[in-house]
Amino acid sequence: MSTSPNLPESDQSYHDTSASVPRWILVAFIAVFALVGYLLYANYSTRTKLEADLARTNERSRVLSAQVDQANARLAEMKGQLDVTSQKLGLTQEELARARSLTQTIRKEQKTSDERLVAQIGQVKQESETKIGQVSTELGGAKTDIESTKKDLEATKSRLEHSVGDMGVMSGLIARNREDLEELKRRGERNIFEFDLRKSKTPQKVGPIQLKLQKVDTKRYKYTMVVYADDKTIEKKDKTVNEPVQFYVKGAHGPYEVVVFEVSKDRTTGYLSTPKEAVANK
Repeated sequence: MSTSPNLPESDQSYHDTSASVPRWILVAFIAVFALVGYLLYANYSTRTKLEADLARTNERSRVLSAQVDQANARLAEMKGQLDVTSQKLGLTQEELARARSLTQTIRKEQKTSDERLVAQIGQVKQESETKIGQVSTELGGAKTDIESTKKDLEATKSRLEHSVGDMGVMSGLIARNREDLEELKRRGERNIFEFDLRKSKTPQKVGPIQLKLQKVDTKRYKYTMVVYADDKTIEKKDKTVNEPVQFYVKGAHGPYEVVVFEVSKDRTTGYLSTPKEAVANK
């Protein structure tokens, strides 16, 4: 290789040296330098992270240490209280023994009282059941009586019937005996006045009017009577048993009715039936 005649000696020497260093060495040097720089950076980051973790660990250790100290303090306090309580209990063992004995006595007495109460309840229950059985029997008998009475009333109702009176006016329900008469009273549809009329020269007061019996024919079940009402005298001749004998009075919206359901020698038994408002006007 020839030397350039235009370059100084020193520059020429450097040029020669640079030209003599291989290129791969430079590349390797740069790669090593970069790797060292990366390792240093990674080491710094790792160290920083480890220091942060260590700080957090130290803080946790400090907190846990404080909590342990608090727990130890509480345990010490509880132990002191337990010792004091034990001492107090030691001073009252005799009292506790008396209390236990008293409790056992009370329990025994309570058990005896409970057994006695259970026995009394059983006796009362048995007596109540016996009385209830008796009452049920009585109620059964009363129910039978009520049913019987109801049947009798139904039979009485069926016997009551309407009839045309001697004036040709349809009457109310007619009672043919005392039982029927009680049913009429119970209904309350009209005013009922019973009478037991004997043959006499003077009239007998029946409700708001007067009646006088003149004659009785027991064989034909007929009778003759006189009615005194509104200053009038009305003769009802040869009337038949259970026949409604009708007449009018002032202020009444319907006829008065006399019904005789039983005759005997010189005697008749029956009732006077009047409208409700008629007696109120009287």
